[in-house]
Order: sequence, then structure tokens, then C-alpha cells
Amino acid sequence: MTSILVGIVGIILTFGTAYLLSNDKKNINYRAIGILFVLQLAVAAFMLNTNIGGQILKAIAAGFAKIMMFGNEGINFVLGGLVPEGQTVFFINVLLLIVFTSTLLSILNYIRILPLTIKYLGGAIAKLTGLPRIQSFSVVTSSIFGDTGAIVAIKNQLPGFNLNQLFVATTASMTSVSASIVAAYMTMIPAEYVLVALPLNIMSGLILATIVAPVKEENIDVNISEMVREQSLFEAIGNGAVDGIKVAGIVAAMLIAYVSLLAMINYGIEGVTGMKLETILGYVLSPVAIVMGIPIAESVQAGAVMATKILANEFVAMLGFAPLLDTLTAKTVGIVSVFLISFANFASIGIIQGTVQSFSQEQGAKVAGFGLKMLLVATMASVLSATIVGLFL
Repeated sequence: MTSILVGIVGIILTFGTAYLLSNDKKNINYRAIGILFVLQLAVAAFMLNTNIGGQILKAIAAGFAKIMMFGNEGINFVLGGLVPEGQTVFFINVLLLIVFTSTLLSILNYIRILPLTIKYLGGAIAKLTGLPRIQSFSVVTSSIFGDTGAIVAIKNQLPGFNLNQLFVATTASMTSVSASIVAAYMTMIPAEYVLVALPLNIMSGLILATIVAPVKEENIDVNISEMVREQSLFEAIGNGAVDGIKVAGIVAAMLIAYVSLLAMINYGIEGVTGMKLETILGYVLSPVAIVMGIPIAESVQAGAVMATKILANEFVAMLGFAPLLDTLTAKTVGIVSVFLISFANFASIGIIQGTVQSFSQEQGAKVAGFGLKMLLVATMASVLSATIVGLFL
């Protein structure tokens, strides 16, 4: 009961902080926020505390396991024998799975399954909550195509966005992850928490972004045909594979850079303080971990993982978190795992700003101006999702 009360306090603090950050408190859509929050609670309770929800999670996780098995067939055909039996090479065993999942995503996009899903799911959210359709569309798109993909999908509408519309769209793109890398996450942290985080983050990002930057009206329509650029199925397969290897290469390059930089920084800091940077930041973020529902005894470890994710990215954090899974309580594992499933980190500010700027110099400059606020709100969305999950663990 105490942990539930702490979690409720954490949710209230998150909402309160968002309200204080709001630039238009009079026009906050409280009805939409209430509906989305109740929906979050219902989804978390159903998926985590019912037999049917548990079976659905297991079935979806099994489906992803099959996808990973099929992906490994291709990887082994090309690179079989390079990895000694019983050992793991991160790039080969984890990142290259992105090539196959990206290909599947491209095929689903070409045959119009994804565009229609995004259109009608976004429309349903807009109708249910009364939020602008373009904002709902961009949030759902980001949960499938990731931060840059979601922005590309609304590139023709971007120049007409006002400041609040732009903030909601870009923040939403930071709170979600690309479906193409979900399978890679599942090789490092429990699959059920990856799957729970996906719908919760859609709603958390929309809730907090619209509190901070309410959108009063819209006169912007969405053309889903713009999301399909391929002329044939084989072109879709080829583009998906190429996009996947690009993503895998980018993630690998970022991991090399961030892990190396952290090692260099820790060398200097340990020599002075006797502690690693992650440990120091773990103490800083431990109060946040506690109000999320994490036991005090594990709050510093959890805070260290959370800090790593914000400073570097979720992959670096997961690499550090994976060895701790068997040493932490199930509640801490669930809360931290859900927190990690988003693109809310400093590097994403530059990625999102650069993508927007490639379509509109003026809008790109605006994103640069509110970049840190965007990261703060996106991180708060991760906190909200993780805290809600903690209530049911």
C-alpha cells in the first residue's frame, strides 16, 4: 500500500510539474487528459494484472521471438561462424536484427497496413479525446517510425505549425521508439515491459505535451499516401533493408562514441571521487526513482541507469542494466525497463532539430530554442509511464 501511495504522489508531482511548465494554462484540455490517463491505467492493469492480458503479452512476445529467429537465419547465413558458440557479439546478435524488422516494417507500410492503422488509430484518439487530429496522428506515427520517421510523415504540414503544435509533434516523437528496434530491446530487457511501454508512452507523451503546450484548434489535414514512397514490393524490401542497416550502423557508432566517452570521463572522475559518473548521477536521480515506486535500497542503482539513458541513449543504459536484472526486485526491473523505452536523451534533441530544419529552417530554429524543455517533458513522460506500471507490480 505504501508503494502505491508513493507512486500516486509521483504521478501528482509529474502532472503538477507539467502544469507549471504550461505556456497556456487556460486552454488545457482536461477532458482529454482525464480520458487518456484512465485509459493508461486500464491498459496497464489489463496487461499486467489479468490472465487474458498476460496471455496476450506472452503471445506477442512469442511472435517477436519468432521474428528474431527468422532474422537470425539471415544473419547466420551472412556472418555464421564469426561468433563463437555460447558467446554474444552485440552488433551481430542484437543490432543486425534491426535489418530484418525494418524490412518487415517497410513491407507493411507499402501494402498500406501501417498508414491505415496510423490514420484510424490517430483519428480514434482525436475523436475520443477531442485533441487535434494532426497531433494524434503524429504521436501514433512516432510509435511506429520513431522520431525522424514521424517528422518526415508530417513534413508538408510542418511549415504551417504554430509553436505549440510543433512542440507537441516533436516531443511526441521523442517519447516513443521505432518499431524496427523493438526486437533488439527484447534481447536485453524483459519483453513484457517493452510491450507495455509502447502504448503507455503514446499516451504519456500526448498527455504531458498537451498540458505544457495546449493546441486550441487545427485546420491541417493528413494525407497518408505521402507515407508510401516505394513503387513496388521489391523496392520496399530493398529500402527497408538499407534503412535497417543504416539504423544499425548509426546505433553502433553512437554506442562506440558514448561508451568510450563514459569510460574516459569515469577514468578522471574515479581518480578524484572514487565513484563513477553514473553512480554520482544515480544519487542525484534517486529521489525521482523513489517517487516512481522503486525501493529506497535500489534507488541509486536505478537512478544511475536512468541517468545513463538521458545522457547517452537507451541502448547504453540497457547494456548497463542487463547485468543487474537478477539482483534487483521485480518491481524495480519493471519500472526501470519501461522508463528506458523512449528516445528521450540529449542526442535526440539534435536529431529531431536537424530533421525539422531539413524541411523548414524557421521551424528548426524554434525546435532548437525549446530543445531542453522538449527533453524534460519527454523524460517526464517516461517517468509517468514507468510510475503507472509500478502501481500494478
